[in-house]
Amino acid sequence: MNSLSPMRQGAPAFAHAAGDIEVSFEFFPPKTDKMDAALWETVQNLAPLGPRFVSVTYGADGSTRERTHATVTRIAHETPIPAAAHLTCVGASKREVLEIAQSYWAAGIRHIVALRGDPPQAGQRFTPHPQGFANATALTAALKAVAPFEISVAAYPECHPESLSIQADLDNLKAKIDAGADRAITQFFFSPEAFLRLRDRAAAAGINAEIVPGILPAANVAQTRKFAAQCGTAIPPWMNRLLEGLDEHPETRQIVAATIAAEMCMKLYESGVRHFHFYTLNRAALCHAICHLLGKTPAAYTPELAGATGM
Repeated sequence: MNSLSPMRQGAPAFAHAAGDIEVSFEFFPPKTDKMDAALWETVQNLAPLGPRFVSVTYGADGSTRERTHATVTRIAHETPIPAAAHLTCVGASKREVLEIAQSYWAAGIRHIVALRGDPPQAGQRFTPHPQGFANATALTAALKAVAPFEISVAAYPECHPESLSIQADLDNLKAKIDAGADRAITQFFFSPEAFLRLRDRAAAAGINAEIVPGILPAANVAQTRKFAAQCGTAIPPWMNRLLEGLDEHPETRQIVAATIAAEMCMKLYESGVRHFHFYTLNRAALCHAICHLLGKTPAAYTPELAGATGM
């Protein structure tokens, strides 16, 4: 069923959030020392929530390859958090991509987020490297042949903008799962019904792997609208109305963004969702607030492990 099933029967919105959820977080590799310090503060703030894993993104043209590797290995070695590295098909041969994968395995990284990747220039269509992987399905199969990686892939509640149809998009998701992916993490969305429809279609197509909703708190209105336009995500009119006029009011914007995202997560929770993946943009406050509203509070954590390594 894709209909929402409220549990609260007039109770406060988050009264039934029992904290029985799992969370994961996405970061991007820092470009400067100041950004590096900010990222590690974010990691430190979110670590007590006991994330299932965290992932580190990879530049569209492979431009962040070294920084991604450095960030993900540092998280893996200096914190108790399982770390996942993004890896794409863009701008590299099969040999180069698999050498990167082998280096991750050697560094103790056991989880890869396998993506086709976006073209270096926005608006261009993806063109495979002449000796590269054509898509994430081929990349997933090759990674499984390298080592028994845990592999996450992408899913699109509102259809990938380059897909010919919703069915073609679903067929592509199934191909990635059949190639060995362990789960799918969705592109962000702002309508819980969009995720629930995808979940229902996937189940009907025989996709048994976990599908995790990707959550983007809309703290930066202009940036959120830009991201949404690039990936075909619809921003509902009511949400546009709520975000309008907040550019000069950052504190209010944060509160509104956290409220919108938390309410959507609660609706998903009421429909059985128990794992949420947050696109943090390397900021902790909103994600921490949303998790708190869902009942996810700091778990047992070993601060001496972080403290010993300078976190």
